[in-house]
Amino acid sequence: MLRIASAVATDPGLRREDNEDSYCARADLGLYMVADGMGGHAAGEIASKIAVDVVEAFVDETRDADVNRTWPFPYDASLSLDGNRLKAALRLANRRLAAAMAENDALRGMATTAAAVLVSGTDKMPVIAHVGDSRVYLCRGGRLRQITQDHSWVSEQVRAGVLSETDARRHPWRNVVTRALAGGDDPDVDIDEVTIEAGDRLVICSDGLSGVVAPDRFEQIVVVPGSLDARCEALIKAANAAGGPDNITVAMLEFDVA
Repeated sequence: MLRIASAVATDPGLRREDNEDSYCARADLGLYMVADGMGGHAAGEIASKIAVDVVEAFVDETRDADVNRTWPFPYDASLSLDGNRLKAALRLANRRLAAAMAENDALRGMATTAAAVLVSGTDKMPVIAHVGDSRVYLCRGGRLRQITQDHSWVSEQVRAGVLSETDARRHPWRNVVTRALAGGDDPDVDIDEVTIEAGDRLVICSDGLSGVVAPDRFEQIVVVPGSLDARCEALIKAANAAGGPDNITVAMLEFDVA
């Protein structure tokens, strides 16, 4: 059995009046999610909220599902049941965004990134799903490791060896994502599973945190002793101390394995 403690914090940052991030922290569903909306004029806020609401509702509706369920998308036999649940939920959210834009011209062009963790109480392998540059990290043994790979232009250049991590964080195109929930074709959703050990922590965040706080400082805050709430608030404070150019959202999970 997995026992999970969690905390979440969000902040608009120092340069934006509105907060276009949304999040879900449902211990009863084992669902934790951060979505970073894009589009401006409140459309980004609407996009991220639609994504979170749709994923939350779908995970709730399928909590007793099995492989014989009629899915809204083809069932992927290479994934676990929970992997299929998250993949289908994010693709369904993408279609709901398309429907919202079709009904309201003012919302056209809105989009959102999303990173989600789904944890079964009896499974030591949480499922991680993401689209875009919102991230999930694993903290184990005093070290912080990024699990997800950003779907962004600068990250593609880093992986190709063209840019360094430092250059990517200050590049003028650092906010250009190459994949998002944007209401177009069904998006590719990256799915990962991580075997959890006692004391592990997972961190889910928007790029208003990961794109601003240096990796060594990020790791230092996550691993330092203290409550999860205090660590989340310290990460928000660090992002704002570094200029707070974007909305900042972070969720942190800590696992005890019985």
